[in-house]
Amino acid sequence: MEKYLNYKGISPFPDDFDEFWNEEIRKADEFFEKELKYEMIKKDFGIPFAECYDLYFNGTGGARIYSKLIIPKEVKDKKIPFVLKFHGYQGQSSDWSRNIGIVASGMGLAMMDVRGQAGKSQDNGIFDGITVRGHIVKGVKEGRDKLFYKDVYLDTYLLSKIIENFEFTDKENIKVYGESQGGALSLVCAALNQNIKDSFIIYPFLSDYKKVVEMHTITEAYVELYRYFKFIDPFHETEEEFFNTLSYIDVKNFAHKIKGKLVFIASLMDDVCPPETQFAVYNNLECEKKLLVMPEYSHEAMNVKVQDKIFNWATGSSIE
Repeated sequence: MEKYLNYKGISPFPDDFDEFWNEEIRKADEFFEKELKYEMIKKDFGIPFAECYDLYFNGTGGARIYSKLIIPKEVKDKKIPFVLKFHGYQGQSSDWSRNIGIVASGMGLAMMDVRGQAGKSQDNGIFDGITVRGHIVKGVKEGRDKLFYKDVYLDTYLLSKIIENFEFTDKENIKVYGESQGGALSLVCAALNQNIKDSFIIYPFLSDYKKVVEMHTITEAYVELYRYFKFIDPFHETEEEFFNTLSYIDVKNFAHKIKGKLVFIASLMDDVCPPETQFAVYNNLECEKKLLVMPEYSHEAMNVKVQDKIFNWATGSSIE
């Protein structure tokens, strides 16, 4: 445990990182004001205290992004808190019933499908679901502007702006959380939209790519990095350029931008997102933060006490 507490990562942090992402936010705000359109299609699930909607909006590059949206009934003349939840790699948003307790407590809930993965979001407006893997390196040869995850990160930001601009949203009480890829996207969303003041991050993916390669991590989540060098650049002739490009979507590099409060769960037996890469995120945070460590857990479902902590965090209760 001690060896992780000061580790901040070995992947590069570009000098113009903040400048690059500030410009991306500026363009996203302009897109939001002038081009973004969304539609809400009501579902009929017979839930007495909530209304459910399919929410679609046009993302960058012509993508069509899907989210589940659940709001308490009778929100007229009320301002309600909101939770944005993001899912793990290659997956899709949780079942409607999975987090209904949050809505029963009087909060809204939005759950986005990542473009090109298993859900209903369409990558580039053409492809439904599932391209399985390769998303980290998608666009890396073309440069930072073409990175797949750059657009996914902007999708999270645009979703947060849609939620923020509902007339019934309490703009001072929007929270984000997720596990693995969902943890990474939650953190990035909060970094890009600094009106988000509360985050719950669990063993985040997409961090410290150079360390992942150095550790020969070839589990399913990161195998594309291994395959890139094995089958495209076996002599690592493009290594510096490769990692410099990926540094613009390295989650540890967003950590310093987080404002407000953050709860972080690290799993010390994790062989998918190695503990070093998790702590590279946590140790670069400059906000108010709380670390919870699970020494016996790997990259797995956390169903013992963790879900209660998430619920208590979401509803503003103590997580102790």
